[in-house]
Amino acid sequence: MRVVGGIAKGRRLKPPAIPDARPTSELVRTAIFNVLGPEMVEGARVLDLFAGTGSLGIEALSRGAQWADLVEQNHRQCAVAQGNLEATSFLDQGQVYCMAVERALSELKGPYRLVLMDPPYKLSSIDPVLQGLDKAGMVEDGGIVVVGHSKRQELQAAYGRIVHLKTRRYGDSVADFYKAGPV
Repeated sequence: MRVVGGIAKGRRLKPPAIPDARPTSELVRTAIFNVLGPEMVEGARVLDLFAGTGSLGIEALSRGAQWADLVEQNHRQCAVAQGNLEATSFLDQGQVYCMAVERALSELKGPYRLVLMDPPYKLSSIDPVLQGLDKAGMVEDGGIVVVGHSKRQELQAAYGRIVHLKTRRYGDSVADFYKAGPV
């Protein structure tokens, strides 16, 4: 697994520490950042939820994001994400929070321009997290939320002021893009 674009392009990332983890593929990361474009990433504060190895947040940093908060509950995965920040020389531009996503939404200070998440496919519903993002004011007006998930899972058209923009499918993976509007 490698960083696919930006200043850290080609740098190796450590693989997941747990056997059933499914990191976001290079193909899907490339596609997500092509859809986002540099204007959404450069200079942004980024929140990477269910960070795993940190590949999405690190990809954003490599492509010019100012800061990335990576949230992961599994302690072994947190160590991998921390190691990947170090391996890509982004330790001074990111922080790993080893906690549940729900707790992070109440403790971290938003808003973020870009929220990236690729939760485990076995998670029964991502709706509470998206509703929590809206209620906590974690996404700035005009900010984007990207949700990776299985094609078998359907998401809502809106979560408060976070409204669906587009869907991209890549095999069994889907990336849904949402935009936060004014209240």
